[in-house]
Amino acid sequence: MSFGYRILGFGAGGGAAVLEFDYLVVAGGGGSGSDDGGGGGGGGYRTSYPGGTKVEIASGSTITVGLGGTASTGPSPDATSGGTSTAGDISSTGGGGGGNPGQNGLDGGSGGGGALNGSGGSGNAGSYPVAEGKDGGNGGGNNSGGGGGGHNAAGSNGPGPQVGGAGGDGTANSITGSATPYAGGGGGGSNSSNIANGGNGGGGQGGNRSNGTNQAGDDGKGGGAGGGPGGSPVRVGEDGGTGAVILRDPTGTSLTVAPGSNQTSTDSGATIATFNVSGTISF
Repeated sequence: MSFGYRILGFGAGGGAAVLEFDYLVVAGGGGSGSDDGGGGGGGGYRTSYPGGTKVEIASGSTITVGLGGTASTGPSPDATSGGTSTAGDISSTGGGGGGNPGQNGLDGGSGGGGALNGSGGSGNAGSYPVAEGKDGGNGGGNNSGGGGGGHNAAGSNGPGPQVGGAGGDGTANSITGSATPYAGGGGGGSNSSNIANGGNGGGGQGGNRSNGTNQAGDDGKGGGAGGGPGGSPVRVGEDGGTGAVILRDPTGTSLTVAPGSNQTSTDSGATIATFNVSGTISF
């Protein structure tokens, strides 16, 4: 066959064309804890680009993009972890949710931050040989949330008193032709005027007592959410950002993606499919 693809399943039933793609698979970021809560962990980040082993995808396959985890809205319910993203046999684990006071952060692609003596969650929950993310930071002993982990760096511990830890940085990737950072962790919540920054790559800023503003993780980057600030009534967390799946075919085959919120592009003779939501790819 032309265009660098092959056909599987010869016989009466025919078969589907299969292509080898470079990939970037980023899971959904974790939601954050409330009331000096822990930041959400960045979504798990796995890539072959540049120079790694490609993934085989059959025409008509479903590509799954993980949703962001949900926020804690008070003492309960707790924040949740992000959803898994999958392309072919490659999966990345959703970022861990951040803890509420006294709770540990959840394990995930990158771990969620703990809050008020809680420990940060562990990263690389998928136990991959090349780690998909780092650990979340520990909560401080005096009303300070730990930062969520990012792909490139662990979340910072809440230093206290009443100051949240910064989210861990994510990692930039140029699979689309332009370097873009993904999978940053959310900053921890603070019970003071200090603000804990989210990690580069979509991590949300942690909230502070003065203005209460904490940020959701960035959609399309798998960013972890920033922890809720201290104060009364209880200040809530935020949602993690949705993940992304990006597939790059170096042979330049024409690609069709659905639904319409997904898109194709070209770069240096390669064709690229970017999935912002779950959908299908055909060629």
